[in-house]
Amino acid sequence: MGNETIYILAIESSCDDTSAAVLCNKKMLSNVVATQQIHEEYGGVVPELASRAHQQNIVPVVHQALSKANIDKKQLSAIAFTRGPGLMGSLLVGTSFAKSLALGLSIPLIEVNHMQAHILAHFIEEETMQSPSFPFLALTISGGHTQIVLVRNYFDMEILGQSLDDAVGEAFDKSAKILGLPYPGGPLVDKYAQLGDPKAFPFTKPRVAGLNFSFSGLKTGILYFIQREVKKNPDFISENLNDICASIQHTIIHILMDKLKMAVKQTGVKRIAIGGGVSANSGIRKALKESEKSQGWTTYIPKFEYCTDNAAMIGIVGYLKYQEAHFAEQNVTAKARYVIGS
Repeated sequence: MGNETIYILAIESSCDDTSAAVLCNKKMLSNVVATQQIHEEYGGVVPELASRAHQQNIVPVVHQALSKANIDKKQLSAIAFTRGPGLMGSLLVGTSFAKSLALGLSIPLIEVNHMQAHILAHFIEEETMQSPSFPFLALTISGGHTQIVLVRNYFDMEILGQSLDDAVGEAFDKSAKILGLPYPGGPLVDKYAQLGDPKAFPFTKPRVAGLNFSFSGLKTGILYFIQREVKKNPDFISENLNDICASIQHTIIHILMDKLKMAVKQTGVKRIAIGGGVSANSGIRKALKESEKSQGWTTYIPKFEYCTDNAAMIGIVGYLKYQEAHFAEQNVTAKARYVIGS
């Protein structure tokens, strides 16, 4: 491949954000995200509404990404898209669009695993970001996933542990719902947590073997605790909101950090990179930064725009796969469940 200039158009539509990005080799030229507001009134993502919104958004979002990058579609080298995991209806919109555009332009099509992209977002060339060297441990934390992954190279990844039930993002959002906070509640828990006492209310941490996680028990514990306290004092939530949020966040961070310490001990790898929507959480970012001093780790934290679902991370995987000529056939289909390494 040498020094040629590769332009990748990337499309991400795994959940409720429609995103398109253009990369020139490892550099991002544009990264456009259309967020769907409609789900707020339902308190969660409604798959049918999400796929309809993707259909409305995809053409304008791609158009905007190309305009911002100042690129004509005829200059594109390949089209990368999220094949999975995600919501089937949402994935189908991005997959169909990518396939037809690649066919129309007679350029290669590249399928990308969304979770692998969260990990490889660290390799987008940015002045403010450093890329980890191999091997490193990746903690992928999002609304749908909680995983510790050993990353030996771009395409050799092994899941060492994952959540057996709810993902960490779900634990944040559902705790927020219990407290009567609007959707998405995770960022609000983070906001109030910064004003509260993390040791105000001790919650029990679930005991799970090895490097796996479980968050459903914690969520139930929080629910019972709130119900009990509200019975005694109807204003309990409003009077203690900051402390409750700080205590919930403190417990979740502890669970994640304990498992990371265990993974470092098992593998001897001290380079830790985080990815996924929940890696935007300020408490988690702070705990990781502090571990550099306390544990002697080197940590890699992506820019906020590469934490949540975005097409730039799909584009970087597209570029790396283009280098290896890892192209998809036109009969490729979306996969709602798509495990790293499968």
